[in-house]
Amino acid sequence: MAQQQSMHEYPVWDRSIRWFHWINVLAVLTLIAIGVVIMNSKALGITDEGKLLLKTWHVYVGYVFAINLAWRLVWGFVGNRYSRWKAILPFGQQYKRHKQVFFAGLKQGKPVGFKGHNPLARWMVMTLLLLLTVQAVTGLVLAGTDIYKPPFGDQFKAWVAESPQTIDQVQPYSEAGIDKEAYKAMRDFRAPFKEVHEITFFLLVIAIVLHLIGVIVTELRERNGLVSAMFTGRKVFTEKPLDQE
Repeated sequence: MAQQQSMHEYPVWDRSIRWFHWINVLAVLTLIAIGVVIMNSKALGITDEGKLLLKTWHVYVGYVFAINLAWRLVWGFVGNRYSRWKAILPFGQQYKRHKQVFFAGLKQGKPVGFKGHNPLARWMVMTLLLLLTVQAVTGLVLAGTDIYKPPFGDQFKAWVAESPQTIDQVQPYSEAGIDKEAYKAMRDFRAPFKEVHEITFFLLVIAIVLHLIGVIVTELRERNGLVSAMFTGRKVFTEKPLDQE
């Protein structure tokens, strides 16, 4: 009872951050699931029509993912203190001071509490946002080169069409109205984006696993409501957090 009375609740994550987080979770899990099926489509015996349907839904979910991510990147400039880049990126004098205190606490077996991200979490958040951004950018290019979806689909259609009159004939998995040499050049242009997208996919999966491990370990060690804060926006501490104003 005494321990409960000594707990203090602090507001941390605003509503926009919480919405971003859970939309991102659902979008990324859906994209991973569809992506795995697409990558194994031959082994699964999926037809071209089935692949087209899967890729179309992958792109639609990708739009939600990309718009949500873009909003988070903007929110880093206008959100509350703990949402801003200064509190996220692992750079600056304040970060160096927090890092020293954080690791000193770990060595002494006395974890230091943070309302926002601790110094290790900052590296993970930066890594995740970087990987997500790479996936969003390369994914939008692939959407245009593969099934001619916005925002670049019309430009790639015009690139591969035999003439301006055949642009409307250009469709995924069809050779109608296509200049074969131009199509090959377009696919060569597409190749590095596809490779980066696939490599980043695996790196992102690894980063997500490490992120989950970090969250679980921190929650068990500090018990400050790290997980519940992404629902309520608030954390609890027995002592004043280091980054409290």
